[in-house]
Amino acid sequence: MDPSGPKYFTIIDYVIFALLLVASMSIGLYYAFTGGRQSTTQEFLFADRNMKCLPLSLSLMATFQSAVAVIGTPAEVYANGTQYWFIGCSYILGLLIPAHIFIPVFYRLHLTSVYQYLELRFCKAVRICGTVTFIFQMVIYVGVGIYTPALALNAVTGFHLWGAVLATGLVCTVYTALGGLKAVVWTDVFQTVVMFTGQLAVIIVGVQQAGGPSEVWVKVRDGGRISGIDLNPDPTVRHTFWTLGVGGVFLMLSLYGVNQAQVQRYLSSRTEKEAVMSCYMVFPCLQVALMLSCLMGLVMYACYGNNSPLEQQYIKSKDQMVLYFVMDMLQNFPGLPGLFVACLFSASLSTISSAFNSLATVTMVDLIKPHYSMTEARATLLSKMLALSYGIICLAMAYVVHLMNSSVLQAALSIFGMVGGPLLGLFCLGIFFPCANSIGAVIGLAAGLLVAFWVGIGGFLARMSSSVVPPFNSTVAVTPDNITITAVTAVIDAASRPVGLDGFYSLSYMWYSALNSSTVVVIGLIISFMTGPTKGDDVASGTVYPVVRTARSLLYKLVQPSACCTSPPEQKIDGPKEINGNVKEDAGTPEETETFLSSNPVSHVEQETSV
Repeated sequence: MDPSGPKYFTIIDYVIFALLLVASMSIGLYYAFTGGRQSTTQEFLFADRNMKCLPLSLSLMATFQSAVAVIGTPAEVYANGTQYWFIGCSYILGLLIPAHIFIPVFYRLHLTSVYQYLELRFCKAVRICGTVTFIFQMVIYVGVGIYTPALALNAVTGFHLWGAVLATGLVCTVYTALGGLKAVVWTDVFQTVVMFTGQLAVIIVGVQQAGGPSEVWVKVRDGGRISGIDLNPDPTVRHTFWTLGVGGVFLMLSLYGVNQAQVQRYLSSRTEKEAVMSCYMVFPCLQVALMLSCLMGLVMYACYGNNSPLEQQYIKSKDQMVLYFVMDMLQNFPGLPGLFVACLFSASLSTISSAFNSLATVTMVDLIKPHYSMTEARATLLSKMLALSYGIICLAMAYVVHLMNSSVLQAALSIFGMVGGPLLGLFCLGIFFPCANSIGAVIGLAAGLLVAFWVGIGGFLARMSSSVVPPFNSTVAVTPDNITITAVTAVIDAASRPVGLDGFYSLSYMWYSALNSSTVVVIGLIISFMTGPTKGDDVASGTVYPVVRTARSLLYKLVQPSACCTSPPEQKIDGPKEINGNVKEDAGTPEETETFLSSNPVSHVEQETSV
């Protein structure tokens, strides 16, 4: 193993790489020319609402866990230890809450765009604000998704960086625009299997190169890469149990609770039960993906130790470490480097294709269709043209990502924390607080975005102007005599702790979602009470989750187990609400009072805004 030697693809690597890309493209083309041939918006945007839970769960995981996790997480673990692994704790609440609160609300309203909810709950202005914010968020995030595999390809093959960016964006744009959501989902399934296979192959070969599992454990333990639970409450510390386990919950809710790309998959399920089950099944998929990425980081450390290829100047960025490691470890195994690079490239396509499809959906449903009447054929054609257009727009954003002085992983999560947090707060304001009104929602969202960019951009500029790199989390070795993880407290010199605005800008990026969403809720409630809270009769049925009633019912069943066979006291269902001049009739039944809205197939979205 020669770390300084050149790393090149063999012919076999190129062939395998090309075959996997062709396979991904073929899946998209297959669904473009079979079935309904994507001739309706329901088929193109929602796969005829006939998807099963298994492919949906893999697609849900692949959408935001692709190239960013494969490249970013191992590099993070190699540099700073396994503290990041504790983000897996946030997956529990981060998926249970969407499964039992957000999915039932959205599915029973029979939405096409998640931002239709904002009009039902508040008004059209709030809906447009949410849609525009989401478009801004996803366009920036896709820049990360396009740039990541291009950077990897450039590092290991010398392929021109911006040529790779163009290839990534154009390939993904074509099969997304032709095959629709069904092609995106099944391509995600294929790419997820390839991704897991590639990671597992690298780990197995890396462990052999390092001398076996026991040798790997000794090296990472002695090197301080096995982290204990860091219970330091300081929110400026980059990674602790609180930032990852608690702050990560808000990040997960912004991804799997209210993001259009994920909600669109829930809504494409055949039944609400399958939508909830797909959310459950994401949990083991995410845990497997996190485990493989963290293990790869540990194997990298076992092979290189403190002689980082970055410090040896073999690579220019730590985000290139994973691909350098793959080419270094697998250079004697023809085909495997091509397999891994192809899985990375394909995994990135899953993120980009999901973004293009969801961007086309919200633009058509929220911004175009309510104002212009058109035939079904024309609406479908326009949806495909929108997907193509967003592909071109997102290509330009890759250059902005190239200029960011941050790791790929942190950049991606920061973007979702900065913009996804206020959107999460907006939906929580509507779902959990019946008193919130439209004025409070708009001003709350504006306040959340203002705080988000103040902290995010301020912190970015502060890091740019400072030559001092903030210390990473210290790690605690776990000895064989005491493998129980113990709580540790990082000793921080008070004189070196940032104060004032510097302390505010030093907030861990994992707290961005929590800070920004909380700002929206607090400001939104204050403004709502100042301008007159919404009355219960003015709230559309099914748009508010009955937290008090659900808690009371659960408590009633826990205190009196025999009462589980009886129904809770009936509650009054909100009356109809007038939207855009159309009065929605309430389909209240005694069964609806048991929850908050029945799961019958009657649409609760006005016909004007549905495609």
